[in-house]
Amino acid sequence: MPRQGKQDPRDSRVLQVPAADPREAESLLLQRLSLETDPSDVHADLTKGVTGFVVVDCRPPGPYAAGHIPGAASLPYATITQESTANLATDAVYVVYDDGLFDNACTKTALRLAALGFRVKELMGGLEGWRAEGYPLAVGTNPGKLATVRPELARL
Repeated sequence: MPRQGKQDPRDSRVLQVPAADPREAESLLLQRLSLETDPSDVHADLTKGVTGFVVVDCRPPGPYAAGHIPGAASLPYATITQESTANLATDAVYVVYDDGLFDNACTKTALRLAALGFRVKELMGGLEGWRAEGYPLAVGTNPGKLATVRPELARL
C-alpha cells in the first residue's frame, strides 16, 4: 500500500513515543539480556553439558515434585536466607524460574539472591515457557537430568 505524505506520529500508537537512539537501545537491550534468558538457550546449554550456571525452581516443594526442569535445584522463594544459601557457589549464575504466567516469585527470588551477592538471570516464561517449547519435565524430588548430546552431534 503506497504511503501518502507524512503522517503525524501522534496518530500512531507505535510511533507516538519515539524509538530510542540505536546506541541507547543497544545498551538497554544488553542490560535486559544480562538479567534474563530463554528456555531454548537453557535447554541447549543443559543438553550440551555446559557448566557455570544452575537452574533454580523457586516454587514450593509440591509443585516442584509434580514437574520441574530436569536438573533444577529446588529452592523455594520463602526459604531463601543467608543461611539457606551459604553453600551455594558464588561463581555460578543462577537461572531462576517459577510457574510463569501471573507469578512473580521468580523476580522476588532473583532479587533476594542478588541481594545476597549471587549473579542471577530469570528464565523468560518460567515453567510455562519451558513446556510451550515442548521440553521434558522431571517428576519427583530428585532434580533429574537432561540427556546430553555427544559434542559431534551438537554441531548439527
